[in-house]
Amino acid sequence: MTELLDHLAGRTVIVGSGLAGLMTALTLAPEPCVIVTRAALGAETSSAWAQGGIAASVGADDSAALHLADTLAAGDCLCDPTIAAGIIAEAPVAIAALEQAGVRFDRNAAGELSLGLEAAHSRRRIVHAEGDGSGAAIIAALIKAVMKTPAISVLEGFEARRILMDGEQVTGLLCATENGAAILPTSRVVLATGGIGGLYDATTNPMGNFGQGIALAARAGAALADMEFVQFHPTALDSRRRPLALVSEAVRGEGALLINERGERFMARIPGAELAPRDVVARAISAEIARGGRVFLDARDALGSRFATRFPVISSLCGEAGIDPAKDLIPVRPAVHYHMGGVATDANGRSSVPGLWVAGEAASTGLHGANRLASNSLLEAAVMGVRAARDISGMPASGTGTISAGRLPAPADASLVRPIVSRHLGVLRNAGAIQGAIAALLPLAEGNGPAADPAIVALLIAVFASLRIESRGAHARTDFPLKLANANRRQMHLSDVLEIARATPPYALARSA
Repeated sequence: MTELLDHLAGRTVIVGSGLAGLMTALTLAPEPCVIVTRAALGAETSSAWAQGGIAASVGADDSAALHLADTLAAGDCLCDPTIAAGIIAEAPVAIAALEQAGVRFDRNAAGELSLGLEAAHSRRRIVHAEGDGSGAAIIAALIKAVMKTPAISVLEGFEARRILMDGEQVTGLLCATENGAAILPTSRVVLATGGIGGLYDATTNPMGNFGQGIALAARAGAALADMEFVQFHPTALDSRRRPLALVSEAVRGEGALLINERGERFMARIPGAELAPRDVVARAISAEIARGGRVFLDARDALGSRFATRFPVISSLCGEAGIDPAKDLIPVRPAVHYHMGGVATDANGRSSVPGLWVAGEAASTGLHGANRLASNSLLEAAVMGVRAARDISGMPASGTGTISAGRLPAPADASLVRPIVSRHLGVLRNAGAIQGAIAALLPLAEGNGPAADPAIVALLIAVFASLRIESRGAHARTDFPLKLANANRRQMHLSDVLEIARATPPYALARSA
């Protein structure tokens, strides 16, 4: 039996309790809203695992113009300059808003914000909290603020399964709970569900995050953008742990070096060296591993005994693997860390579906382009959460229309999809691998089983990748190693992607046989 939660009818429903979702809810207050979260509030979110911090041009030697220039360079000609400039300009305001909400950022003896340096940044501009525990500290503070806000209702243990529609109008959200199905009647939904790392075996994200928000939006008819751009963090701790532990770029920002098993500093001759853009470093490390080598991060001279003080979380994670960063080399490998693609939105987080907003990693605003600049993600989540809330607050409430829900879909399971994606859609791609992914994913995506939603998200990545016949940013093809003269972003709907997939060899040949 499906329960209709009439007592919450008409309230804005926010799916996800990471930084974007929490900021949306806090900004909406005192307007009533509902946060729907599969786990406990703030748990299983990439935001809480973020180590580096938030990029913000607040230093005396910095400016929004410099921050924008670094962002555009990392984005490899695919950023939306207007969107990027707007979000970056709001960084100091976002930092102030977070502090007002209770976040305590690290400061130096003079009381000034302590700023870290990360790859591809020309200035020290990473605002952090509790050393490398920034994400956890930020989320903990915002959760306290949410729990003190009477206008915000929190539904833990609620997993969003479908956005309900009446024609082109959002009418509700179908959720799975421990007691069965439940419907939240609403004409306004905000997806803040995080990334797609759970589609890969090697990831630094929660394994359950397979792109739920993208699947929800795609099924509702929303346009998707730039799905091929999956960022691999160059330096995940190479261990048996799943998900892999992250070794923040800030460690390289403090002077740690990358070396191979022969002791060679293989990044030395590459522009930017260890602090080159993430896609450059990830490809270089992948090449070392592909030849049968190993890669290590050497922080012994740069940090030594100071490592545990500056990076307490990373030090603890290394300790679990039997490594002392003050004395030992840290084994690292690339792992999926962030998705630049997602649901296409405008400057206020609106998707192409009326009544549906998307904020944070699930969205594709144009800020990141082909390759995210380090620590711009938490900035985007904070700014876009605020913008979406203000946009919603400025709109008159509308009726929910006719609510119709079929059977509750099966719980998603990415276990069949993960080996396909890990093998065919990794750091280095080619036509054969991409076509192989499409052929394996399409039957799963067209089905109704547990693999359907993860397969839809993976198929979107594969089809978008098949259409980008160049190497740009985080999308590297061995069969098209050069960049095209003109770079273009791409938007498509799920129906378009399915049509292309059905016409792609070898799947098309199998269907016609």
